[in-house]
Amino acid sequence: MTFLTGVAVDALLSGPDTRRWEGRRDKAMLALAVKTGLRVSDLTGLDRGDIPLGEGAAVRCEGKGRKHRAVPLNRGVQELLRSWLDERSGKNGAPLFCTRTGRRLTRDAVAQRLSVRIRTAAETCPTLFGKRVHPHVLRHSCAMPLLQAGVDTTVIALRLGHAGVRSTDAYVHADMSIREQALARTAPTTARPGHHQPTDKVLAFLDRL
Repeated sequence: MTFLTGVAVDALLSGPDTRRWEGRRDKAMLALAVKTGLRVSDLTGLDRGDIPLGEGAAVRCEGKGRKHRAVPLNRGVQELLRSWLDERSGKNGAPLFCTRTGRRLTRDAVAQRLSVRIRTAAETCPTLFGKRVHPHVLRHSCAMPLLQAGVDTTVIALRLGHAGVRSTDAYVHADMSIREQALARTAPTTARPGHHQPTDKVLAFLDRL
């Protein structure tokens, strides 16, 4: 499972040139995607009226199976969206993210904009160099930090709009695999003199991954 680290997400969101209309749109759109875990179909289907801000701010969307859900928005995303909504004039039924001519962005358009922004982010985050990142990776990049922070998988499933926790189990397995790989890099391959088991400090670090 591919997901972006916190450093990579920061590089991605700091890349768009907010002096340009497209940069402001892309920054708001990518921040919303990576902080809420919306599917790309949810993202492109959003209208202006689907983002009530202020107290209890959330994004309302209709996911798979025509199930409706509301995903809370943190303060940073709220600020970006408030600025974008002020700039993106129109009725509540108008698409939230659109082209300059007002047409709703397609799935392919979102993927293309993400590809452009990943190339820019790679200039400050070398781990992204040459990496192909599709929109679903942003969904994974929302889920993994929640899991690593100790959020219950049931809560993550509700946030992502999963039909059940079985879909969320993939993140648990991915997280365990990462821990095992990190532990393997610190463990001795043979019992040679001078090689030691991981220290308590190393093990504590692994627990924070």
